[in-house]
Amino acid sequence: MTDRISRNFTVAEMTVSATAARMGRVVELAEYARPNLERLCAEILEPLRASLRRPVVVISGYRPPWLNRAVGGSPTSQHMRGEAVDIIVPGFTPREVAERIIRLELPFHQLILEFPPNGWVHVSVAPQGAKAPAGQ
Repeated sequence: MTDRISRNFTVAEMTVSATAARMGRVVELAEYARPNLERLCAEILEPLRASLRRPVVVISGYRPPWLNRAVGGSPTSQHMRGEAVDIIVPGFTPREVAERIIRLELPFHQLILEFPPNGWVHVSVAPQGAKAPAGQ
């Protein structure tokens, strides 16, 4: 049985990393990050998937500090707490995905188009107990 974070997302998807594989390392999900990933899936990824009627592909999810350093991530990256993912959706441009997240009024904390026009969308939930930025 697959360890599920939500109906459509697994721990394996949230910890996949080509960089870690090249380094010969395995990404283990930290227990403190799991509730954040569950919230991220419930509040953003699952509603987005339902709206687009397509799989949402996670290209970077949870990153332990060693992996975050290896990919050149910010020292305060929400990926290290399981609060952020980088995603693509086949058949949609990153801009279309970001626009859909906004139109659905999903409670994102950060929404960034990375390397447009053909990159990916970085989306996060606010840290537990924090409010989403004004205007949402």
